[in-house]
Amino acid sequence: MIVLSDLSGRWRLTRRIEDFRTGQTGTLEGTCLWRPDDDGLRQEEAGVLSFGSAPAMQATRVYLWRQDGADLVVFFEDGRPFHRLSAQGLTDRHLCDPDTYDVTYEFGSWPDWTQEWRVTGPRKNARIFSRFQPLA
Repeated sequence: MIVLSDLSGRWRLTRRIEDFRTGQTGTLEGTCLWRPDDDGLRQEEAGVLSFGSAPAMQATRVYLWRQDGADLVVFFEDGRPFHRLSAQGLTDRHLCDPDTYDVTYEFGSWPDWTQEWRVTGPRKNARIFSRFQPLA
C-alpha cells in the first residue's frame, strides 16, 4: 500500500470515459498535481476533455487527500467525504443518490498506477478508467 507522500508531485493523466447509456466515449489528456496543503495533499487535475461529437474543452477537478493511519482518505474540494483506500482493499463505494460509484485502484505497476470507476444507477451507466504516470 502506498502512503500519501508517494503521490506528491506531477503526474501525466490519461482517462477514458465510456457512457454505456449513450454509446459515447470520451478521453481526457492532462496532468495531475498533488501538492501539500495544511492537512495532507491537494490533487489538482487539468486537461483537455473530448467527449462524443462535442468540441474539446478544458476540464479541471480538485480533491483533498489525507492519511488516516494506513488508509488514504479522499475528500471533495469542499471537504465532503468521497472515498477511502485501505490496506485491506483498494476498492470502495461512493453513493451519490440515486447513483453508485464503485472504485478500484491498482498499484501493481508502481509508479504507474490506475483508478477505475464503475458508475451505475437510474441516471448513469459508465466506466471511467484513469492512468497516472510520473512526470520528471
